[in-house]
Amino acid sequence: MILRSLQSFCQRQLLPVFVLAFVCLPFIVVAAPSLPSEPSSLNGSASWLGMLISLFGGIALFLYGIELMSGALQTVAGKRLKGWLASVTRNRVMGALSGAAVTSVIQSSSVTTVLVVGFVSAGLMTMTQSIGVIMGANVGTTITAQIVAFKVSKAALFFIATGFGFWFFGRQEKIKAYGLVVMGLGLIFFGMEIMSDSMSPLRSYDPFLAFMRDMNSPVLGIFAGALFTAVIQSSSATTGIVIVMASQGFLNLEAGIALALGANIGTCVKVVLVSIGKSVEAKRAAMVHILFNVIGVIIWLPLIPLLAALSRMISPETVELDVISRMAVDSPRQIANANTLFNVINTLLFLPFAMYFGKLTCWLLPKKKVEQKEIVVAKYLDRELLNSPALALARVRLEVSHMGQIVVGMIEHFSRVVGNRNKAEIKEVSKIDDQVDVLQEKILRFLGRIRKTQLSENQTREFMQLMAAIDHIEHVGDGVSVGLAGTSKKFIKYNVLASPETRADFMHLLTEMEKAFVYALKAVSSEDQKAAQQVLVMADDIENAITTILNRLANKLVDEGNRPMVFRLEMAFCEQVRHIYSLSRRLAILTLPDSISPDT
Repeated sequence: MILRSLQSFCQRQLLPVFVLAFVCLPFIVVAAPSLPSEPSSLNGSASWLGMLISLFGGIALFLYGIELMSGALQTVAGKRLKGWLASVTRNRVMGALSGAAVTSVIQSSSVTTVLVVGFVSAGLMTMTQSIGVIMGANVGTTITAQIVAFKVSKAALFFIATGFGFWFFGRQEKIKAYGLVVMGLGLIFFGMEIMSDSMSPLRSYDPFLAFMRDMNSPVLGIFAGALFTAVIQSSSATTGIVIVMASQGFLNLEAGIALALGANIGTCVKVVLVSIGKSVEAKRAAMVHILFNVIGVIIWLPLIPLLAALSRMISPETVELDVISRMAVDSPRQIANANTLFNVINTLLFLPFAMYFGKLTCWLLPKKKVEQKEIVVAKYLDRELLNSPALALARVRLEVSHMGQIVVGMIEHFSRVVGNRNKAEIKEVSKIDDQVDVLQEKILRFLGRIRKTQLSENQTREFMQLMAAIDHIEHVGDGVSVGLAGTSKKFIKYNVLASPETRADFMHLLTEMEKAFVYALKAVSSEDQKAAQQVLVMADDIENAITTILNRLANKLVDEGNRPMVFRLEMAFCEQVRHIYSLSRRLAILTLPDSISPDT
């Protein structure tokens, strides 16, 4: 589990670290002649190369700790993440709280934004409601800075050892997940300690101290924070590193606040990249994120001293130390609190104007009419969610529901045209089934990517359930487009006309069949066991309807004779309906306890 998580981390986070090192390399080369060449020049530290290796190694451990802790928290929180976001339909305040709660777990405001985009696209929430969630997401990202500000680096190895013990010896999945949370926390603190130790020799290096004094310029600090965050793709990590630098006395509170404000702008780069090639709703959500962060920073730029004063008021101060030592002790907590204050106050300030934010983004990014090239588009699948299996599986469930609704539309279309004996209209059913097949392929590909990620036992069970559900729904579509539609074409080909009574029975049978499938779809999409039970109790209704038709057919066969073709076709029609109900029954049973095991 840890190895797969490490592989995922290397793909997502180590690359930005190496990019950062590559970006810094020219500056190091240029500055190299002026750097002290002897270890004694840096208070007996190792060479500059060794110091840089330690620094970037500490950053890598720090980022991996965030990754490990976030992934484990998602495993623990599981499906509660969906419930938190579902509450956004109540009001803007609940939306902001939900956005903060979800982001504090997944530690990515861009992922939260992707989730929101899917809900807006599906009509599950309005643009105004989504803005509350996006604003709250910024508050959620501050949790890492608050954790980092606790000075427990000396206990880092204890956290790592304890977390590893729970993970290695734990038998229950939840115990293992909690162990990974503690272990990730330890890696965060251990990475901080390595970074701090690697930078401590710079305390006596005057050129570096002069450069850090230049960071007192708010504009330069904001630019530097934005650039660093754009490269490393994590505002939480940037703020954490700023706190580590402050703990060495390199940064005062005002400079740390400027860098943290810049991080809030830099995180917009990732959201913009995520929205490229996406729907206009995705672009509008990204625009809301940009406007909220940039306008907030502009407002607070001249008020940084006020924000610093507010932070000092709510943070503990150490008065008995000298200025440099006091700054090293007090600044980390003060920067963390200032970062939280900035995002909380901005959210409270802008939340009442969410409706106007929505109107502004709609004006800036109007919806253009474009010709639809694909016969069907997946509404909910997004690669950005693949590193959050619980959320990715929840989106697959929504897409499965979307696929099922297309099949419902196919059944309704068939029910409307089956009586008018129009072959062209009946062929339209096959075209609708093409959408089902295309969507099935897209969902399966997305599930294949999810399978490569780190799945818990419950997530594996849900994965297998969704795989089976897709298969059953696709077969229901085939049952309508090939089975029922094919039989109807034979009615027309052989000029067989059922009696009015039989046609009425067929329509009743189709209605019951559709009702059973709708209940089964509800059972899977909402994990509703009552709906699943409703499908099971409909077995008698379906069989009674089929028996009524067969009895009428038998009587007519005796009374009228010479009706074998009619009998075969009408029997085939009934058998197709029975087969589709059987598939609906299997679909419903997936929701019931112990229906799918991880080994299925």
